[in-house]
Amino acid sequence: MRIRVLRVISRMTVGGPAQQVTALMRHLDPEIYEQRLYTGFVAPGEADHLELCAPDVDATRIEQLGRRAGPMDDLSAYRDLKQAVEEFRPDIVHTHATKAGLIGRLAAGRVPYRVHSFHDHFPHGHVPPVKIRAMIQAERALAGRTARLVTVSERMRHELLAAGIGAREQYSVVPPGLDPPQPATDRAVARRLLGLPPDVPVVAYVGGVTRIRRPDRFAATARIIRRTLPSTHFVVCGDGDQIGVLRRALPHDLHLLGWRADAHLVFSAADLVLMTSDNASTPAALIEAGQYGVPVVSTRVGSIAEVIIDGETGLLGRRDPADLAARAIRVLTDELLGKRLGRRAKQHTATRFCRTNLVESIDRLYLGLTGEIHEDHRRPALRLR
Repeated sequence: MRIRVLRVISRMTVGGPAQQVTALMRHLDPEIYEQRLYTGFVAPGEADHLELCAPDVDATRIEQLGRRAGPMDDLSAYRDLKQAVEEFRPDIVHTHATKAGLIGRLAAGRVPYRVHSFHDHFPHGHVPPVKIRAMIQAERALAGRTARLVTVSERMRHELLAAGIGAREQYSVVPPGLDPPQPATDRAVARRLLGLPPDVPVVAYVGGVTRIRRPDRFAATARIIRRTLPSTHFVVCGDGDQIGVLRRALPHDLHLLGWRADAHLVFSAADLVLMTSDNASTPAALIEAGQYGVPVVSTRVGSIAEVIIDGETGLLGRRDPADLAARAIRVLTDELLGKRLGRRAKQHTATRFCRTNLVESIDRLYLGLTGEIHEDHRRPALRLR
């Protein structure tokens, strides 16, 4: 009898959570697990990971799980998920991210085990404090009904425990695990395909162009970089409701690529990946940069210091354009430094953020909950496909 897992995520937006869910749906052993995935639709300006990168992954859409839904939509999503639970009768309901975690765990009813994965820090400064307090209160209440709480970083676990959410023994820290990267494209070829000059510095921004990502700070940093390196080109692979900020602030030598499935071309073409966010957990874009040996300059926020080892795999700075620009210029003008950072980043991501680690960790968690671990290990716990 296979272990039944009902998985819920609000939206499969391109990014780390969707990549992790996809890895679990694809690579947990189907001889051991029967899985179903429920998700909503992405918002305007977002890209759907299922459509762009994982059309092979089956998912049931619940429209009301989307971000912009209201209370009545939440109630409808709850009813749909509750019906799905009653029909599937899962052993485990595993929810991912805030909204799916709230609705999914409530809808789980008498399911033996609830598991919830936190993928982001609370958005302090970008959400009204009263809403943050309500989120914390809800998470405290639901933690008592959840068998395991999963975080993508040590810092996230520390912050959640400090907020009174769950007990230490409930937590498992499971870093993101990405698929092996596609083979890198020759730099000259990648730049030609992206319409970039072959012999200029190229700085890339990869991800959603949203307020919390601070595209205004990216633009201010870019303008300072240009004072020292006027031939620098800036590439943005992504989209969002703040894309106009970049268009207005950087009218020249800015390449807006939108969302695309061949993001590996961007990493192959770039000399540096720059992140200027106010908050972030473990951004997939920074892990992917490491996979391709591209050095990173980023703000030191959220859990980024667990992805980028300052001075070893990249450089971390203050939330100040001048500070970030100085670090970026240092990397762009010191070829040996850039190569050293990129080489070490490649090693770090290969060992810390590989798909195998993610899938094996969740496999052990599930088997431990359901009592399916055999002392003699006669049955392999995992079969990576």
